[in-house]
Formats: sequence, C-alpha cells, structure tokens
Amino acid sequence: MKKFIPILKRTRLFAGVGEDEIDSLLSCLGARILRYQKGEYVLRQGEHISDIMILAEGNLHIQKDDYWGNRSILGQISVGEMFGEAYASPQSGAMLNDIVAVEDSKVIFFDVKRILTTCSTVCRFHSMVVRNMFFAISEKNRNLVQKLGHMSRRTTREKLISYLSEEAKKQNSSKFTIPFNRQQLADFLSVDRSAMSNELCKMRDEGLLEFEKNQFVLFETEN
Repeated sequence: MKKFIPILKRTRLFAGVGEDEIDSLLSCLGARILRYQKGEYVLRQGEHISDIMILAEGNLHIQKDDYWGNRSILGQISVGEMFGEAYASPQSGAMLNDIVAVEDSKVIFFDVKRILTTCSTVCRFHSMVVRNMFFAISEKNRNLVQKLGHMSRRTTREKLISYLSEEAKKQNSSKFTIPFNRQQLADFLSVDRSAMSNELCKMRDEGLLEFEKNQFVLFETEN
C-alpha cells in the first residue's frame, strides 16, 4: 500500500495532505487494495457498496449493456480518480452500471463510514479529506454535464466535434490522445462505429483533423 501513497497525494481526495499524514490515515479510513485482471468486473450492476474507491494502477471503464447486449461506455476511470461515491450511502440504492478493468488494475477501497466519521483525535487531515470529497463530487458532476453536452448533439459529426474540442481544451493542445479505441469511442458517444469512422474520414478529407489510432490533431478552418 505504501508504494501508492505518492499517487494518493496527487488525488483530489487527499489534496493538501502530506505523504506521512496519508500513511497514518490509511488505517483510519479502513483502506485495502484489490487486484483485477483485464476484463474482470470491479463492480456489477445491481451490487450494493459501502466504499469509495481510487484507481491506483491500470484503467477502468464505466459501462452498461442493454437487454440485447448492446454496450454503452459511460465513462473512463484513470489512475488517481475516485469512483463509487454516488452509491456509497445506505439510501443510494444498487449500482446502475458495471465497472470493468480494461487492463490489469489495482483499486484502493476506503470505508465511506470511516471517512465521514472523523477519528477520536479529530485530526485536521481527516477533516480535509471530508472537505476534499465534497469538492471531488462537485467536479465529477461538472464532468457529467460535459458528457451530456456531447450526447445532446443531434448528429455523429456534432458529437465528435463536441467531444474532440473538449479534449483539446482539457489537454491544452490541438494535438492530443484520447483514452478510447474506435469501438470504445463509438460506445461512449452512443453512435454506430462504421458511421463514426466514415465521418472521421470525411472530416480528415475536409482538412478539419488528422488521426492515427487514438491520437488526434485538430486544425483551424478559415471562416
């Protein structure tokens, strides 16, 4: 667990907390680490949880399959990201989606009751974690609004432009890498993969962008 303390220090949950303090807090927060192989489910739809989690190593997808097996990717979880907080309270109900490891991964679990109940010494670092969790949840809500913005677009091209523009802004560069392959991007935007690939080729031919696998370059156009 100690080797992941530098990663935890960079997370939103432990912002402002030193590595020595994080080491002390791990026991206080009931931290434990679990390993998952590629393709293994971390959490399943219908499951009840009482922890919040931080990805320490690997890559996860939040996804949902309908009755006929059609898959939608609702989000991607990168190293250092917190997840599960929306379902951790007793009144939250069961998981609505699956969380799957898309590569070998390690996840740190924290008992949400221990997070929300400050320790007997009432250390200021524990109080900071509670405050940081509130800010992290607010940030995730903003990210959800961004995705809804992509999904509200009417056409495949408009969805691609919305998503790729947001990624360029997020990475502060017209040249950037996205965390999805073609099928995953289609699932994320809820569009047909073939139609999306055709649209990307049209946009490339029109001089709007270039791409190689999951790497993109966007070009400005003359008005």
